[in-house]
Amino acid sequence: MVDIISSAQNPKIKLLLELQQKSQERRRQGLFVVEGRREIERCIQSGYQVDTLFWCPEIFGIEEPTVDGARVFQVSSDIYNKVAYRGGTEGVIAEVVAQQRTLDSLKLQKRPLIVVLESVEKPGNVGAILRSADAANVDAVIVCDPQCDLYNPNIIRASVGAFFSVPTVACTSEECIQWLKANGIQILTAQLQDSYYYYETDMARSTAIVMGTEATGLTDKWRQAADAHIKIPMLGIGDSLNVSVSAAILMFEAVRQRSLHVILQKI
Repeated sequence: MVDIISSAQNPKIKLLLELQQKSQERRRQGLFVVEGRREIERCIQSGYQVDTLFWCPEIFGIEEPTVDGARVFQVSSDIYNKVAYRGGTEGVIAEVVAQQRTLDSLKLQKRPLIVVLESVEKPGNVGAILRSADAANVDAVIVCDPQCDLYNPNIIRASVGAFFSVPTVACTSEECIQWLKANGIQILTAQLQDSYYYYETDMARSTAIVMGTEATGLTDKWRQAADAHIKIPMLGIGDSLNVSVSAAILMFEAVRQRSLHVILQKI
């Protein structure tokens, strides 16, 4: 039997809003929020456990959604529109149990490709990078010294569910550098100073592409730890690109080089 929530003052609705808005509450409850049919399906397919499901039949449809182990609450369109973080989420929102991933839990393929983000502060950029990382079949995205909670709704929304398909870990820069070197993964830092063009650098081997903030770039600890510095040629009046655009360019250069490497091996 589905429980019906008829008031926006219901404690369940208040908790849902707090989980959306407060990283402290997400950490305390061990829960985060996922909106939309596609995102929730990808979340479940990736092994996450849905704790609670909020369903609006006026938007979603009259057939009740079912998820193993999840409690389902029916809400009106008025309540749903108050709690929905964005429009067009198809009338379904889930509270999901968070997973604590670590560097040691990452499963690497042969010649892994890793994307490292140092202190990138905008959740939308992190989500966009995850979306590109999924398309490029990146092994993992490592967020160092994070300025935003990995379970921020904007990250999940901007990733269009790729957050669940790309292993994502938060740690310190020092921990990440030590782990990369221990696993024989070359460190390529994206920076303007003392750099080679990205297409002149070998990315067919085990590689970590390291990106910093748009405002200040990478800290010296990464510059000093790097095996090579790379840059994207800027042919107009600007001197930089959005970090998510830069990351996508570099990821797909690695894909191009690795595809070419496979072809050359067959000749």
